[in-house]
Amino acid sequence: MEKVTLFYLENSNIKISMQIYFNEKNQLYFDGYDTGKFVEETWGDSDYESIYSIEPEEVNKFYPIFNLSDGDRSGLLQAIKKEFSVNKAYSLFGEFMQAHNIKYSRFTWT
Repeated sequence: MEKVTLFYLENSNIKISMQIYFNEKNQLYFDGYDTGKFVEETWGDSDYESIYSIEPEEVNKFYPIFNLSDGDRSGLLQAIKKEFSVNKAYSLFGEFMQAHNIKYSRFTWT
């Protein structure tokens, strides 16, 4: 399973990791995970998780947007990385999907 890291930061106050990949259900899966002192002070818990899952039929909408051949999963992961490799990747990716009428499921947990 090819996983692409969109953003990673680790220091004494926080560890942030955001990855995107295709899971075993062929969904495009965005997995964000924050942990550390800052998260605990902000959210009252030691970790915060943020997830998008996009069904295969919705994933097909990405390929023409990025000028990729249908089914080019690796190319899609790299195109998303190029576009969204910042600390605000989760928010920006959600806004991007809304702007392009791509349906997704969203989950956050603290």
